[in-house]
Amino acid sequence: MAEKGDRDSSDEEPTIADDVVVTKYKMAGEIANRVLRQVLLGVVEGSSVLQLCETGDKMILEETGKIYKKEKEFKKGIAFPTCVSLNNCVCNFSPLRSDSPVVLKDGDLVKVELGVHVDGFIAVVGHTTVVGCSKDCKVTGRKADVMMAAHYAAEIAHRMLVPGGENMAITGAAQKAARAFNCCAVEGILSHQLKKNSYENEKSIILNPTEAQKKDQKKCEFELHEAYLIDILVSTGEGKTKQLDTRTTVYKKTDEIYNLKMKASRAFYSDISAKFSLMPFTLRACEEESKARMGVVECLNHNLVQPFGVLYEKDDGEFVAQCKFTVLLMPNGPQRITSGPFDPEIIDSSLSIEDPELKALLATSASRKNKKKKKKAKANGSEATTQSKDSKDLEAENPTVPQTSS
Repeated sequence: MAEKGDRDSSDEEPTIADDVVVTKYKMAGEIANRVLRQVLLGVVEGSSVLQLCETGDKMILEETGKIYKKEKEFKKGIAFPTCVSLNNCVCNFSPLRSDSPVVLKDGDLVKVELGVHVDGFIAVVGHTTVVGCSKDCKVTGRKADVMMAAHYAAEIAHRMLVPGGENMAITGAAQKAARAFNCCAVEGILSHQLKKNSYENEKSIILNPTEAQKKDQKKCEFELHEAYLIDILVSTGEGKTKQLDTRTTVYKKTDEIYNLKMKASRAFYSDISAKFSLMPFTLRACEEESKARMGVVECLNHNLVQPFGVLYEKDDGEFVAQCKFTVLLMPNGPQRITSGPFDPEIIDSSLSIEDPELKALLATSASRKNKKKKKKAKANGSEATTQSKDSKDLEAENPTVPQTSS
């Protein structure tokens, strides 16, 4: 039942070695960033989580609808539906209209994540904030700790994601960063290499693996012209997850084949195949939500769709923060094309990174382009001017890296 056209039909996998592919990734990234910021504007006391999710999805479709208008067969749109997960909810909460309403309260820790694709090239982004926070009302306590832990773990992962780097090195460094804030990376969370129309590829990075997961996790090296989805989730608790009775609403079509028996199931499968191809989707986006809820059951029973269950931190009362972004491994260094508007001025944690190796890594630029600019300027006899420009470029590339205490 999986259409051959869902994946690129050429013998050679398209990569960011091609400028056209880079452009498509960046277009998807720019849209994802804009949509995230628009959704975050609605993260205020009394807002409905459903409305926030609907706002994000609607805007993604509107924004992608403005590009490549003449390409009738050109696929673009939602690569991951907008999810808004609160407090100890880890991820994938995107309620249906028929679900009980969830309303934001002052002090709620809110994670917003979403994804966009342009011609199958995917850009995802996820950010954490707190309802009511500002420079005059800073985030403090364990919420501040977990937000800083996730932020620094993400910055470290970004810098270690270079050609020749190893996935398990990032696993260890992310956990070390989390521990500096008396937090723990969420167990078993995976970051994946991205390819056209595909999230889950062979190369991956795992957070806080169990002993069994360590044995199963394949070691790999990163290579030039690869793209990655980095998903950093950190908890104030033990980082172990559980599922409650919250309805699963996000799914993704698989490559499995089965002749569905129920009319509602066939209609549902036909609908998602036409609309979403192999991208994750929410049941809310189907034509008739009630029929989709019926049709997905048989599809799920025969592995035609993969569920993205709503996960929670095992211990109630804990908090989970997320930093999710997309990186392209370019010749001038790892280029982060999506990011949330992290502001260290509104977060007040008494803890900090003290490990010398991590501090040294955080002090470096995530890109090598500054060094090249400086070298070129030196040859032209204008080193002083370039040093000034380099410091501005570094600040622009890493606007979310506050100084760690010595």
